[in-house]
Amino acid sequence: MNKLNLLTSLPIVFSLLFCNSNLQSEDHEAHSSSEKVPKKAVAVLFPTQGNDVTGVITLEQKEDGVLLKGKVINLTPGKHGFHIHEYGDLRSKDGKSAGGHYSPEGHRHGSPDDKEHHAGDFGNIDANDEGTATIEVTAKDQKLHMLLGRAIVVHGGADDLKSQPSGNAGPRVSLGVIGLANSE
Repeated sequence: MNKLNLLTSLPIVFSLLFCNSNLQSEDHEAHSSSEKVPKKAVAVLFPTQGNDVTGVITLEQKEDGVLLKGKVINLTPGKHGFHIHEYGDLRSKDGKSAGGHYSPEGHRHGSPDDKEHHAGDFGNIDANDEGTATIEVTAKDQKLHMLLGRAIVVHGGADDLKSQPSGNAGPRVSLGVIGLANSE
């Protein structure tokens, strides 16, 4: 094929590719809309290296947001930062591969009661004298399907709710990936 034929056929090739990609996108949207949006998820928390903090957190889509409920055990008594982080990547021994706090709008870190804060900012959980924290918190205006595949992280210290970028809550002592829950 000479250069002239190649140049004149490029617009046709691009048109075909564009039309095909639009058709695939429309088919995907039609197929996706018929699928059910997930309503329940779970995160099983595993300790980072040198820790023994574990737990189970369930997540359920509600009208006003996502309800997180569960228990975390083997904590030191007191407050511990509790957040959803960007990635469900558990490859590093210290939990840092989970990235920073989940913040799709790019807000600054803050209290969950602040007008603007990371979507993954939940403040602190409070461990009793036995080292158990019971959790029941709503992530207001969140959609469960946007949290799937991300990580829930528990920190070794209290979140001060203001230091940037993550509240100075200390090392990550436990984390788990948010995955679809078995409905049975």
